[in-house]
Amino acid sequence: MFIKSVFLNFGSIFFHILQQVRKIYLNSPIYNKKISKIDDRVIIFKPSQNIFNCLIRFDRKKYDIEDFSLNSVWKNSSNLSSKNFKKLHSFFWLFTLDLRSSQKITQNVIYNWIEENDKYKQDIWELDILSKRIIAWISNSKLTYENSDNNYKLYFNSLIKKQTNHLINEIKRSEKLDDKIIGSTAIILVGLAYDDTYYIKFGVDLLKKLLNFSLDSTNFPKSRNLRQLIFYLKYLIVIRELLKEAQAKIPDFLDEAIFYLGKSYNLFFTNKKNGILFNGNFDESNVEFDNYLNFYKYKFKDDSNEAGGYAVFKNKKFFFMIDVGKTPDKKFSKDYQAGLFSFEFDYLGEKVITNSGYFQNNQHQLNNISKSTATHSTLVLDNTSNVKFERDKYGHMLVSKNFKILNKEVKSERNFWEIIASHDAYSKSYGVIHERQIKFYFENNKLSGCDKLIKTKRFKVCNFAIRFHLLPEIKLTKLLNHETILIENKNSGWKFTCKNHKIDIETGLYFGMKNKYTENKNILITGLTNSVDENILWEISKV
Repeated sequence: MFIKSVFLNFGSIFFHILQQVRKIYLNSPIYNKKISKIDDRVIIFKPSQNIFNCLIRFDRKKYDIEDFSLNSVWKNSSNLSSKNFKKLHSFFWLFTLDLRSSQKITQNVIYNWIEENDKYKQDIWELDILSKRIIAWISNSKLTYENSDNNYKLYFNSLIKKQTNHLINEIKRSEKLDDKIIGSTAIILVGLAYDDTYYIKFGVDLLKKLLNFSLDSTNFPKSRNLRQLIFYLKYLIVIRELLKEAQAKIPDFLDEAIFYLGKSYNLFFTNKKNGILFNGNFDESNVEFDNYLNFYKYKFKDDSNEAGGYAVFKNKKFFFMIDVGKTPDKKFSKDYQAGLFSFEFDYLGEKVITNSGYFQNNQHQLNNISKSTATHSTLVLDNTSNVKFERDKYGHMLVSKNFKILNKEVKSERNFWEIIASHDAYSKSYGVIHERQIKFYFENNKLSGCDKLIKTKRFKVCNFAIRFHLLPEIKLTKLLNHETILIENKNSGWKFTCKNHKIDIETGLYFGMKNKYTENKNILITGLTNSVDENILWEISKV
C-alpha cells in the first residue's frame, strides 16, 4: 500500500511538472513562431449568417455597434465574471448586431482586440472561447471584414489562421467532447472560407473520429444526455449547411449521423413546448430549433417507440416517456442521473408527472442531490440511489456501479400503451428485483401502474418509497379517504389513487431551470418490504 502511494504521488508530481513545462512552452516565442506560419490566402467564402441561427441565443432585438463600449474593455476584461469574460472574448455578441451597424467601428473593436491578444494567452485562447471567436468573426464577415483596408485584412487573416493552428495543435488534448465538436466546426469553417483543403480535411477527419468515439451503434450519444443529442444535431447540421453552401463534398458519415440523431430528436422533442428532465436535461423549449429545421427543410420521421434507452408513446393529446436504458460507460456518465424506470407524462402540452431536473454546477452539492434516484418519479429502496457514483479529479460524479435490465416489453396498440421492464440494481444490497408495469388506456384517460418487488435469496427488510414529482405550480389536495390525491394542473384535473399502501404529499426540490432550484411537491407511496413478492398498485386518471 505504501509503495502504491509513493508511485501515485510521484506520478502526480511528474504530471504537474510536465504541465508547467508545457505552459512555459505555449507562452514562448518558439511556440508563437510555430503557429504563425501562415500563407497569404484571403477569405473567398462568406457563409450566410442564418446558418448559425440555431447556435445563438439572443433576443430578437438587434443592436447597433454604437450601443457597445468595447474598445477599452479588453485591457480590463480580467475583472469580469467568468461567464461574462467568456461571452466577451468569444465574440458571439456579434450575432446580436444589426447588419446596418458601422463596419468601421466593428473592425476597430476587433483590431484593438488583436493588438492586445495576438499571442497565446491561456484564458483568452481556451479552446471553447477561441473556436466560437473564429466562427463569429468569419460568419459576421459583412461587419468584421468587408470594405476594410489591406492592413486590417492582413491582421484579421493572420490571426484567424494563427488561432486555427493553435486549435489544431491543442484540440486532441482536450477532454471535453462538446468543445471538440465546436473546434472541428471552426476548423472546417476556416478551411471553407480560405479554400484550404488541409483545414477542411483535418476538421472533417476529426469530426468523424469524435462521432465514432461518442455515438453508439445507433448514432445516439453514449452519454444518453438529451442536451447533448440536441447539441450534436445542431452543430452537425451547421457543418452540413456550410459544406453545402460552399459546394464542398458532404461526407456520408455526416448525413448518416444527422439522419439518426434527427429521428431521435423527432421522437422526443418535435412540437413539444417543454423540456424532458432525464439525464442532464433542462426544461427548455425547442420551438426555435424546430423553425430552423423547417427553414432548411430537414424533416425527420421516427418509426419506433424507442431510442437511446428511452421508450416514448405519444399522440395529439398525450406524451409519455420512460427511462429503461442502461447506465452510460463511466467516461460518458458525468451528467447521468440515477432515474431508472422514471417517467414523465404530459396532457395537451402540460406536464402531469415530471422528474425534478438537473443542477449542472458539479461544484455545488445540489448537483449530487439532483443525480439521486429520489429526485425522479420511480422507486427508491432505503433512500439509496439505484446506481453508485464516485467523484473524479475534476469534481464530476461518475457511475461506479452498474445494473442489468432483466426484461423489457414495449407495446403500442390502438387502445392502450404498455411498458413492462425490470432491473437488478437493488438485488445485491437488498435482495429485491424491481419490475415496473405501466399501461395507459385511451378510452378513460387512465395511467395504471404496478411496481412489483420480487424477492431473491439476499432479501432483507428495508423501507421503500415511490415518488411522483410535479411542477412547482401544480396544486395537490389529499382526500379524507387517505387513498386519493387530487392534482390540479393548468389545463386539467387528475386523480391519483393507491389503495393498498400509504400515500402522502412531500415537499421536494425542482431543478428544471439551469442551475436554479425551487420547491415543488411530490406524491409519495411508502412502506416496508416483506418476505413475499409485493405488488404496489397506483393509478392516475383524468377527472
